[in-house]
Amino acid sequence: MNYLIGDIQGCSQPLHYLLQTLNFSPSRDHLFVLGDFVNRGPDSLGTLILLQSLGASVTCVLGNHDWHLLATAEGVRPAHRHDTLAQVLHTPNWITHLNWIKQQHMAVLAHDWLMVHAGVVPQWDTTMTLKLAAELEDVLRGPDLRDFLRVIYNDQPDLWNPHLTGTERLRFTLNVLTRIRFIEPQGRLNFSSKESASAGPAGCVPWFEAPDRLTERQNIAFGHW
Repeated sequence: MNYLIGDIQGCSQPLHYLLQTLNFSPSRDHLFVLGDFVNRGPDSLGTLILLQSLGASVTCVLGNHDWHLLATAEGVRPAHRHDTLAQVLHTPNWITHLNWIKQQHMAVLAHDWLMVHAGVVPQWDTTMTLKLAAELEDVLRGPDLRDFLRVIYNDQPDLWNPHLTGTERLRFTLNVLTRIRFIEPQGRLNFSSKESASAGPAGCVPWFEAPDRLTERQNIAFGHW
Protein backbone atom coordinates (compact mmCIF):
# COMPACT_ATOMS: atom_id res chain seq x y z
CA MET A 1 0.00 0.00 0.00
CA ASN A 2 1.16 3.53 -0.78
CA TYR A 3 0.54 6.40 1.64
CA LEU A 4 0.99 10.12 1.01
CA ILE A 5 1.52 12.46 3.97
CA GLY A 6 2.17 16.19 3.91
CA ASP A 7 3.70 18.65 6.34
CA ILE A 8 4.74 16.57 9.33
CA GLN A 9 6.44 19.73 10.69
CA GLY A 10 8.51 18.01 13.35
CA CYS A 11 5.58 16.12 14.91
CA SER A 12 7.22 12.74 15.33
CA GLN A 13 4.73 11.25 17.79
CA PRO A 14 1.64 11.87 15.62
CA LEU A 15 3.56 10.42 12.68
CA HIS A 16 4.47 7.37 14.76
CA TYR A 17 0.86 6.90 15.85
CA LEU A 18 -0.36 7.31 12.27
CA LEU A 19 2.01 4.65 10.98
CA GLN A 20 0.87 2.35 13.80
CA THR A 21 -2.77 2.97 12.93
CA LEU A 22 -2.07 2.17 9.30
CA ASN A 23 -0.18 -0.95 10.36
CA PHE A 24 2.59 0.36 8.13
CA SER A 25 5.16 -2.26 7.17
CA PRO A 26 8.42 -1.17 5.50
CA SER A 27 8.58 -4.54 3.75
CA ARG A 28 5.12 -4.15 2.24
CA ASP A 29 4.16 -0.46 2.15
CA HIS A 30 5.63 2.78 0.87
CA LEU A 31 5.37 6.25 2.39
CA PHE A 32 5.58 9.43 0.31
CA VAL A 33 6.20 12.60 2.35
CA LEU A 34 5.18 15.83 0.63
CA GLY A 35 7.71 18.16 2.24
CA ASP A 36 8.13 20.19 5.42
CA PHE A 37 9.01 17.27 7.65
CA VAL A 38 10.86 19.58 10.08
CA ASN A 39 10.24 22.78 12.06
CA ARG A 40 7.36 24.24 14.08
CA GLY A 41 6.60 20.97 15.85
CA PRO A 42 8.39 19.76 19.01
CA ASP A 43 10.61 17.03 17.60
CA SER A 44 12.23 17.70 14.25
CA LEU A 45 15.16 15.46 15.14
CA GLY A 46 12.91 12.56 16.07
CA THR A 47 11.01 13.00 12.82
CA LEU A 48 14.20 12.80 10.80
CA ILE A 49 15.33 9.70 12.70
CA LEU A 50 11.95 8.02 12.19
CA LEU A 51 11.88 8.76 8.46
CA GLN A 52 15.45 7.57 7.99
CA SER A 53 14.64 4.35 9.86
CA LEU A 54 12.13 3.49 7.12
CA GLY A 55 14.95 3.15 4.62
CA ALA A 56 13.91 2.54 1.03
CA SER A 57 10.22 2.42 2.00
CA VAL A 58 10.00 6.22 2.23
CA THR A 59 10.36 8.86 -0.48
CA CYS A 60 10.42 12.54 0.44
CA VAL A 61 10.18 15.79 -1.45
CA LEU A 62 11.56 18.90 0.21
CA GLY A 63 9.51 21.87 1.37
CA ASN A 64 10.39 25.42 2.32
CA HIS A 65 11.05 24.51 5.98
CA ASP A 66 13.46 21.76 4.96
CA TRP A 67 15.38 24.25 2.83
CA HIS A 68 15.31 26.70 5.74
CA LEU A 69 17.01 24.07 7.89
CA LEU A 70 19.76 23.67 5.29
CA ALA A 71 20.26 27.43 5.05
CA THR A 72 20.38 27.81 8.83
CA ALA A 73 22.84 24.93 9.18
CA GLU A 74 25.11 26.50 6.55
CA GLY A 75 25.07 29.80 8.45
CA VAL A 76 23.53 31.80 5.61
CA ARG A 77 20.07 32.20 7.20
CA PRO A 78 19.37 33.22 10.80
CA ALA A 79 17.07 31.08 12.89
CA HIS A 80 13.55 32.44 13.27
CA ARG A 81 12.06 33.09 16.68
CA HIS A 82 9.58 30.25 16.32
CA ASP A 83 11.97 27.71 14.77
CA THR A 84 12.25 24.32 16.46
CA LEU A 85 15.43 23.19 14.71
CA ALA A 86 17.93 23.43 17.56
CA GLN A 87 17.79 19.68 18.28
CA VAL A 88 18.86 18.91 14.72
CA LEU A 89 21.55 21.57 14.57
CA HIS A 90 23.11 20.64 17.91
CA THR A 91 23.03 16.86 17.75
CA PRO A 92 26.54 15.35 17.34
CA ASN A 93 25.64 13.66 14.04
CA TRP A 94 23.79 16.61 12.53
CA ILE A 95 25.80 16.31 9.32
CA THR A 96 24.39 12.82 8.77
CA HIS A 97 20.83 14.15 8.98
CA LEU A 98 21.56 17.06 6.65
CA ASN A 99 23.21 14.76 4.12
CA TRP A 100 20.09 12.59 4.18
CA ILE A 101 17.94 15.65 3.48
CA LYS A 102 20.15 16.56 0.54
CA GLN A 103 19.49 13.15 -1.01
CA GLN A 104 15.74 13.71 -1.11
CA HIS A 105 13.76 15.00 -4.08
CA MET A 106 12.09 18.16 -5.31
CA ALA A 107 9.43 16.37 -7.37
CA VAL A 108 8.50 12.73 -7.80
CA LEU A 109 6.30 10.94 -10.32
CA ALA A 110 5.02 7.62 -9.01
CA HIS A 111 1.86 5.60 -9.61
CA ASP A 112 0.69 8.34 -12.02
CA TRP A 113 0.87 10.96 -9.28
CA LEU A 114 3.14 14.00 -9.53
CA MET A 115 4.23 14.82 -5.99
CA VAL A 116 5.58 18.21 -4.95
CA HIS A 117 5.51 20.28 -1.79
CA ALA A 118 3.67 23.41 -2.96
CA GLY A 119 2.62 23.19 -6.60
CA VAL A 120 3.49 23.99 -10.21
CA VAL A 121 2.99 26.97 -12.51
CA PRO A 122 0.48 26.66 -15.35
CA GLN A 123 3.26 26.90 -17.97
CA TRP A 124 4.89 23.63 -16.84
CA ASP A 125 3.82 20.17 -17.87
CA THR A 126 4.84 17.09 -15.93
CA THR A 127 8.00 16.52 -17.96
CA MET A 128 9.18 20.11 -17.48
CA THR A 129 8.42 19.99 -13.76
CA LEU A 130 10.56 16.88 -13.32
CA LYS A 131 13.36 18.32 -15.46
CA LEU A 132 13.54 21.53 -13.44
CA ALA A 133 13.31 19.59 -10.17
CA ALA A 134 16.26 17.46 -11.27
CA GLU A 135 18.30 20.60 -12.01
CA LEU A 136 17.60 21.80 -8.48
CA GLU A 137 18.50 18.41 -7.01
CA ASP A 138 21.88 18.59 -8.74
CA VAL A 139 22.62 21.82 -6.87
CA LEU A 140 21.22 20.39 -3.64
CA ARG A 141 23.76 17.56 -3.76
CA GLY A 142 26.63 19.51 -5.29
CA PRO A 143 29.51 21.66 -4.04
CA ASP A 144 27.80 24.99 -4.77
CA LEU A 145 24.86 24.56 -2.40
CA ARG A 146 26.03 27.14 0.13
CA ASP A 147 26.45 29.80 -2.55
CA PHE A 148 22.97 29.05 -3.85
CA LEU A 149 21.47 29.20 -0.38
CA ARG A 150 22.78 32.75 -0.06
CA VAL A 151 20.62 33.95 -2.96
CA ILE A 152 17.40 31.93 -2.73
CA TYR A 153 15.42 34.29 -0.50
CA ASN A 154 14.06 36.53 -3.21
CA ASP A 155 10.68 36.62 -4.97
CA GLN A 156 12.16 37.44 -8.38
CA PRO A 157 11.75 36.43 -11.09
CA ASP A 158 8.01 35.97 -10.58
CA LEU A 159 7.09 34.88 -14.12
CA TRP A 160 8.28 31.77 -15.91
CA ASN A 161 10.42 32.23 -18.98
CA PRO A 162 11.96 29.16 -20.63
CA HIS A 163 15.04 31.26 -21.38
CA LEU A 164 15.83 31.76 -17.69
CA THR A 165 19.27 30.45 -16.79
CA GLY A 166 21.55 30.09 -13.80
CA THR A 167 20.51 31.37 -10.41
CA GLU A 168 17.29 32.98 -11.67
CA ARG A 169 16.09 29.72 -13.20
CA LEU A 170 16.94 27.73 -10.07
CA ARG A 171 15.43 30.30 -7.70
CA PHE A 172 12.20 30.44 -9.69
CA THR A 173 11.99 26.65 -9.66
CA LEU A 174 12.57 26.53 -5.91
CA ASN A 175 9.96 29.23 -5.24
CA VAL A 176 7.39 27.35 -7.30
CA LEU A 177 8.01 23.90 -5.87
CA THR A 178 8.20 25.03 -2.23
CA ARG A 179 6.25 28.30 -1.92
CA ILE A 180 3.61 28.74 -4.61
CA ARG A 181 0.01 29.38 -3.59
CA PHE A 182 -1.57 31.99 -5.82
CA ILE A 183 -1.23 32.99 -9.47
CA GLU A 184 -2.04 36.37 -11.02
CA PRO A 185 -4.03 36.47 -14.28
CA GLN A 186 -0.91 36.78 -16.45
CA GLY A 187 0.68 33.80 -14.70
CA ARG A 188 2.88 35.65 -12.22
CA LEU A 189 3.56 34.24 -8.78
CA ASN A 190 1.93 36.12 -5.93
CA PHE A 191 3.45 35.59 -2.48
CA SER A 192 1.54 38.37 -0.71
CA SER A 193 -0.88 36.02 1.05
CA LYS A 194 -0.77 32.80 3.03
CA GLU A 195 -4.55 32.65 3.41
CA SER A 196 -6.69 29.69 2.44
CA ALA A 197 -7.36 28.91 -1.20
CA SER A 198 -10.75 30.63 -0.94
CA ALA A 199 -9.35 33.86 0.53
CA GLY A 200 -6.49 34.84 -1.73
CA PRO A 201 -5.43 38.26 -3.04
CA ALA A 202 -7.87 40.09 -5.30
CA GLY A 203 -7.59 38.97 -8.90
CA CYS A 204 -5.52 35.88 -8.06
CA VAL A 205 -6.46 32.21 -8.17
CA PRO A 206 -4.94 29.19 -6.45
CA TRP A 207 -2.31 27.73 -8.76
CA PHE A 208 -4.39 24.58 -9.33
CA GLU A 209 -7.29 26.69 -10.67
CA ALA A 210 -5.17 28.61 -13.18
CA PRO A 211 -6.70 28.48 -16.68
CA ASP A 212 -4.92 26.44 -19.35
CA ARG A 213 -2.71 24.72 -16.77
CA LEU A 214 -0.57 22.18 -18.63
CA THR A 215 -0.81 19.70 -15.75
CA GLU A 216 -4.62 19.82 -15.71
CA ARG A 217 -4.87 16.12 -16.62
CA GLN A 218 -2.08 15.09 -14.25
CA ASN A 219 -2.88 13.85 -10.75
CA ILE A 220 -0.92 16.08 -8.38
CA ALA A 221 -0.38 15.57 -4.65
CA PHE A 222 0.94 18.51 -2.65
CA GLY A 223 1.10 19.90 0.86
CA HIS A 224 2.14 23.42 1.97
CA TRP A 225 -1.37 24.80 2.47
